[in-house]
Amino acid sequence: MTALFRLLSLMPLRLLHALGALVGWVVWAMSPVWRRRFAQHAAQAGYSAREVRPAVAHTGRMVAELPRLWFGTTPPIDWDNKASLDAAFASGRGVMVLVPHMGCFEAVAVAIAGGLGPDAPPFTVLFRPARKAWLAPLVAASRNRPGLLAVPTNLTGVRQMVKALRAGQAVGLLPDQVPPEGQGLWVPYFGKPAYTMTLAARMVLQTGAEVRLLWGERLPAGRGYRLHVRELQSPLASDLETAVAQINQGMEQLVRECPQQYLWSYNRYKQPRREPGA
Repeated sequence: MTALFRLLSLMPLRLLHALGALVGWVVWAMSPVWRRRFAQHAAQAGYSAREVRPAVAHTGRMVAELPRLWFGTTPPIDWDNKASLDAAFASGRGVMVLVPHMGCFEAVAVAIAGGLGPDAPPFTVLFRPARKAWLAPLVAASRNRPGLLAVPTNLTGVRQMVKALRAGQAVGLLPDQVPPEGQGLWVPYFGKPAYTMTLAARMVLQTGAEVRLLWGERLPAGRGYRLHVRELQSPLASDLETAVAQINQGMEQLVRECPQQYLWSYNRYKQPRREPGA
């Protein structure tokens, strides 16, 4: 599988995106559960299926572009409002980078890890090894790159992230990912309760880190990506539940910038899984 990904990484991004769009529509046609969840989540946010139809193809593109981002030459990446991210780094307080399931979130990791400089501390992200044995080496290889430090999704990994923030470094999370039972709160997301991780808010409140919201726009015709940097509408509240709600609101703000590239099929409102020994 790794050899196949390395071969695909040589293909033009435009062709990979075209193949991915086809895959997205094939999955759409073959999976009624996928279609139903897609439509329900879009409607919950106030969109008709027609308004967000391009997201079907973008879901396939999200998968098809991975070989290029993991093993190939980095596609062109430019920035919108990078001055805000630079100011967060300059504060010396550490930077919590929050990215939704939207556009190309892998491009965010590639750009930040590659832009910190060879002598800079790495960009730290949580990493859960693939559960399927045949996929594990491939995913692990994608996380072993210069400037990127992948830490495990356990207490040791969390401590490493807190340590990085206290040292003025950057860490990254997908805060709209449903956490295991006992690690989240039921907080509104587009008006409906969703089990939401508290980890990001806890770390920011504990360290005083700056918060930046990022999403990677997939540009048409394989021209690369544009990373958009945003800030919370107000400083994170000291009350945990309020802080988690603010982060959800920030994710909603990003999704409304480009609902056509959001992963509407992600099961955002599912019940949390029970971890062994929890």
